[in-house]
Parts: sequence; C-alpha cells; structure tokens
Amino acid sequence: MAHGNLNLLLVDDDNALRRLLARWLTSDGFEVTEAADGASAIAAIEASCPNILVTDWEMPGDVSGLQLCEYVRRSDLPQYVYTVMLTGRDGADDYVQALKSGADDFARKPVERMELLARLQAGSRIVDLEHRLSFLANCDPLTGLASKRTFHEHFDREWRRARRYRSRLSCIVIDIDYFKRINDAHGHPAGDEVIRTVARLLVDNSRATDFVGRVGGEEFCVLLTETDEENAVLWAERARAKIAATPIVFDGKTLAVTASFGIAQWTPDIESVAKLTDIADQCLLAAKQAGRDRVLCHGELQRISAACHDPANAAGAVFAGVVARDVMTTIVASLPYDATIGVAAKYFLQFRFNSAPVVDEQGKLVGFLSEKDVMNVLLWPNCWTRRISDVMKTSVVCYDESEPILTIYEFLCRMPIRSIVVARDGKPTGIIGRGALLRWFSNIVAARHAKAGSHERPGASPDRTQLALTAAAISQQVDQMKAALEANTADDVTPLVVGGASRIQELVNDLLASGQKLFGTDERHSVETSKRGLQRAEATSNALSIAPSITSPGELPCDGSAAGAGTS
Repeated sequence: MAHGNLNLLLVDDDNALRRLLARWLTSDGFEVTEAADGASAIAAIEASCPNILVTDWEMPGDVSGLQLCEYVRRSDLPQYVYTVMLTGRDGADDYVQALKSGADDFARKPVERMELLARLQAGSRIVDLEHRLSFLANCDPLTGLASKRTFHEHFDREWRRARRYRSRLSCIVIDIDYFKRINDAHGHPAGDEVIRTVARLLVDNSRATDFVGRVGGEEFCVLLTETDEENAVLWAERARAKIAATPIVFDGKTLAVTASFGIAQWTPDIESVAKLTDIADQCLLAAKQAGRDRVLCHGELQRISAACHDPANAAGAVFAGVVARDVMTTIVASLPYDATIGVAAKYFLQFRFNSAPVVDEQGKLVGFLSEKDVMNVLLWPNCWTRRISDVMKTSVVCYDESEPILTIYEFLCRMPIRSIVVARDGKPTGIIGRGALLRWFSNIVAARHAKAGSHERPGASPDRTQLALTAAAISQQVDQMKAALEANTADDVTPLVVGGASRIQELVNDLLASGQKLFGTDERHSVETSKRGLQRAEATSNALSIAPSITSPGELPCDGSAAGAGTS
C-alpha cells in the first residue's frame, strides 16, 4: 500500500513541532490530519478513522496520550489503527506502560526524521497486511462485494437502526436467470464473468449509502437505506434494464443475461432480519415463476394474492370453499420413527413409493423420509440397522385438512418443494403434490368449460360426459389390475396391488372433487360422507391386507392411524 493511501492522525500540543512533523510526513506521502489535544483527536477518529495514529504522551486536558491509546483499543473501529507514541521518557517501566495501553511503537523526543519515517514504514507494512486479511475475510474474492457474513452483519446494524429511529429500509434479492444453463453451455469461467459483470452493474446503480453483497452462487442482496418500497422498485427496474441491455462478451461469444428481483420493505410488524429476507425471497420466487426478467415487490404480491382469494375472480371462484381434504391423495402407510433403514428400504421397494411420512408411537407426524435419504447413508457403517430417526428430515411442510387449497397452491408455486403433507390432529392423512393439484384443477376447469358450452335440456347435468369418462377410466384400471393379477405368477403381488389401487384411488379422488364442485349443498354433503366412508374402507383394507405383508415382529408395528407415504 502506497503512503498516499494511508490516513495519519498527528496529535501534539506543541504547534511548532506538530507543523514540522506534518511537513515531514506529507512530503513522504501520508495524508495528514492534525489535532492539538486528546479530546480533539477522539472527535477526529470518530469522524474519519485513520490508518495510523502518532500521538504525544503528555497533553493538556483530560485525555493524555495513554488514554487516547486505550480509547482506540476498546472502540469498535472499522479498521486497525497502528499507533506510535512520541515521548521524552526512556525508562523501561514507561515503555511497558505504553505498550499495555495499546501503543505499537515509540519515537523519542527530540524526534529524528529518518527514525520516525522508518518506524512508520514498518507500521505501513502491518496496516497493508491487515487490509489484505480484512479483504479476504470480509469480501467475496470473485466480485469484491461484501461476503455473505459481512453483508448480514451490516444488515443487522441497519435493521437495528431502522427499528430504533423508525426509518425506511428496503431489501432487494436478485438472482441471475438460467445461470446453470450458462455454466453448462459455456463453462464455469463464463459463469464467473457473468457474476462479475452483474456485480459491477449493481454497484454502478447504487448510492454510496447502499450496500451490495453476494449471498449465494448467482444470488445478490442489496440494502437500500432511507428508501421505501416504491423507490426500491424504481431502483430495481433500472438495474434490471441495465443488466438486460448489457451484452457480456467471453471467449469470442456474446452472452445475453437477465435477472429477477424480489423486494420487501421493513415495517414494524416484521419482527426479524430473517423474516424480511424471507419475504424478499418469496417475491423473488414469484417473479421467477411469473416468467423471470422482472421485478416483484411484497405489496404487489399481496395484491395478487388478495385478487386470487376474491370469489369474483376466476381463481377465487375455482378454489372457493375447497380445502386440503378435498384434493389430497390418501396415504397408504407411514414409517415408525424407531424402525430401521432396512425396513424403510423394504417399504420403498415393495410399495413403489419414493418417500413417506414418519410417525411416533401415537401416530403423530415427526419427520419425512425419502429414497434419496436412504441412498445417502448406504455407505455408513451398519447403515441397515440404523434408525430412521437418525436420517429423516424433521422440517416437514404440513397443513391441516381444513386449510384452504388456495394457500397450498400459492405455497407450491412459490417454493421448490414438490409436495406437502396433510394432517388431522397431528396425524398424517394425505399428500398434495403438484401433479395431483394440477390434475384436480384441470378436471375442474374442463368441467366448467363443458358446462358453459353445453346445449342440453334444462335440468340435465351438462357435466355427465366428463364424469362418465373418469368413471370409465376407473373401470379400465380395475380390469387391467384384474388381468395382471391373473397373469402374474410371482409369490408377492403386493407391489402390483398397491400400484393399481393407488392409481384407482387418484381417479376416485378426481371424480369426487369434480362432483363436489358440481353438486348442490345436500349432494355435496353426500359426497363428503361417501368420501369419508371410502377413506375408512381404505384404511381398514390397508390394516388387514397390506400392512402385514411388510411387517415382521418388532420391526414395523402398525401405528393404528390412517397414515402413509406420498411423493416428495
């Protein structure tokens, strides 16, 4: 580091000596600030922290050179301040006292120019090293932006300030669109160049008070102080347009890049930094779901959600009155948390499911296990006898049977999770995945379109054709399973029965869901009753015929609940 980059604070009550030293130091390349006493020096440090402090020992006023050193060492300053003490004292006890107070070096009075400059040259090397180590610790090496840790430390400070003074603070999360395709098609060096360019464009679009950090592979986060959501959207739109309009040339190829932005503004009801970041992340996911290369703020996301819940709108009309139990696929069987990995593997192989809820002794949902979880531990010592509780995921997304289906629909659209568990009184009773929800929605839309375009006589149901097609599909599945059972010579036909029964069950759920949207109140109640009866019959059938085929004493006890597995 050149001396011209180093700020030096010179503190001495002798005006003539101070002017002389300042002339020496300035001619050697230091940027010198002067103070006549300790109190003035503290004010100068708080205004602009220097790299080097040169101070006299004895000064007028309440703050001596020793006390100034102690202040520097106990203060939370943005960088290390290398301190040189000027003193006429030459006793060993004086040196020890100064070192304990925080001084790094000494220069005796009367001061020799070459000695002072040599000591400051040594201090400059230490300051330079400290700056490089600080950069490595606090900055992202690829972009030079704040690292994830440093960014969140700054975020915490701005968060506390916003809460204390009720000031405005907006958080913007940015993700480069289709970044994996860039790495796959052009290689990781091209991906690095894209990240560097986007980082530079974000910084160029920012004010001195804004703070930009790289918080993931291709993900950035920006804090806009004293900025509300409306102005944050303007900032993000400028940045989005700039990124989209900037061609990135790498290895003779021109890459066109876009980015998606999610914005959230702090409000008093947002109780933590994590919550504010999560809201911005949800907006980002919604922006990507909506087509990418766009900006979406929390206020707009709330307006979209409110519109979807409005019965006067198409989405609100389709989902009106529909809850999780109306759409879920009933679970076949659950895995006890104290069963072994070997039992889980046998379960997945026999039932041809790839995941299952995990329950405790009371049948309460405690986790989720997938084939991938089992595969990840196959090389563990004694993996086959390890307990499921050692491997399962405990963070399970679970909704009650009475949860409006629109809430689940919005969640599955926003998040990369493929399915959720439905429960009643804490016990898993069903699964709702994207495929099942899409199939249910398609059936409803098809039925409503058929009803709108029908010319049947008054009083006749215009949707009988749709219902008849679904019923025919059920009959076809039954015939196929019957034929397969007659032709199958294997000893264990459980996989065949479970697979066929699961497909029939999904069609029956679709038939019931379509009927619930078409029938009146009394008929809907009849459908609900029929469906509950069907679920009870399925649970009884499972307990009597399916569960024993995968159970051995002491390995997989029946939990007694209508619980089971679903696809994640």
